Amino acid sequence: MGHPITLYGISSCDTIRKAKTWLKNRQIEFEFHDYRKQGLEQKLLESMISVLGWEAMLNRRGTTWRALPDTVKEQIDQASAMRVMLDNPAIIKRPILATANQLHLGFSDRQYQEIFS
Repeated sequence: MGHPITLYGISSCDTIRKAKTWLKNRQIEFEFHDYRKQGLEQKLLESMISVLGWEAMLNRRGTTWRALPDTVKEQIDQASAMRVMLDNPAIIKRPILATANQLHLGFSDRQYQEIFS
């Protein structure tokens, strides 16, 4: 493999476990970046948002979102979403898969088959 592949997320996430298993079962080498252990740099987040869009990356169905104050949720925009993601990386939809020059959001068997075909 020429370029390293990085999987971004948190290790306690079921979807992350599925994506890791999928990659391992196909002997696809990857690095795992755990936001909780390795943090999330603003530059990395900005580059992800520029490709994927903050609205797609913001998980509005999880407990982290529900725990936010209503004032934050009602007035969410790119700047405040970025602050929320930097403070609570668990609110970012998972996983984000970085391949040679692309970012992919989420995991499904079919999606990964297409990426690696």
